[in-house]
Amino acid sequence: MKILLNNIDLNEALFDNSNIGFVPTMGSLHDGHVSLIKKSLKLSNKTIVSIFVNPKQFNNKEDYKKYPRNIKKDLKILEKLKVDFVYLPKIKDIYKGKNKIKIKLNKQDKILCAKHRKGHFEGVIDVMTRLTKIVNPSKIFMGEKDLQQLLLVKRFVEKDFKSKIIYCKTIRDRNKLALSSRNMLLNKNSLNKAGKIAKSLIIFKKKLSNNKNLKDLIFIKKNELKKKYDIKIDYLELRNTENLKLTNKIKNAKIFIAYYINKVRLIDNF
Repeated sequence: MKILLNNIDLNEALFDNSNIGFVPTMGSLHDGHVSLIKKSLKLSNKTIVSIFVNPKQFNNKEDYKKYPRNIKKDLKILEKLKVDFVYLPKIKDIYKGKNKIKIKLNKQDKILCAKHRKGHFEGVIDVMTRLTKIVNPSKIFMGEKDLQQLLLVKRFVEKDFKSKIIYCKTIRDRNKLALSSRNMLLNKNSLNKAGKIAKSLIIFKKKLSNNKNLKDLIFIKKNELKKKYDIKIDYLELRNTENLKLTNKIKNAKIFIAYYINKVRLIDNF
């Protein structure tokens, strides 16, 4: 495993390599990341993993400061997986010079997290555009836990580059909670509560059938979760998985949720 600390190192390492698989991360690696990396190792000649906590996608400075970081542990995980390259850029490597990228979301994109975290996806798309240009991978592996992010990055990146976005399934713990680096900010009680919320929504989704009351049922479920678990919910909505439009049909649809437990924001879809 070769550690690349800047763009010069990266260019030298990747020169004359083809079919490069890229897994962009913000570190604090967990089994969800591991599943992405394993898929890349299987489908690519060489795999590069980046660790970069991107300041531009945080609309809250405190959130950026508190984001969990554990580089020593991350490198041990990557070494064990036999990753080819680890890219550890500094901010200046990504945002060099005055090279600004203008990202403009359409009105129909300003839903779910884009509605509640202003500027977040513009920051994500900006950094993913820059990383894709620097790494020039054949494939980029991303998880479905943040499906809105995946769809937006796919649209913007595949429009400008030859890189293909590869969808990877959400990995859950034994309590059905989707794995996330933010879970590290939760205590045991909060983790148990988040698991119960996930199980509740999995069961709720299975019971839904195509009828005109879906919107009402979801509204009732939202209030039930707020009251039972004492959480703040940004959204709980049924949306089509291809275009993220609100829908009353179960086919090709998922329930999307964003909520707070002890000031930690969690997202998921079922």
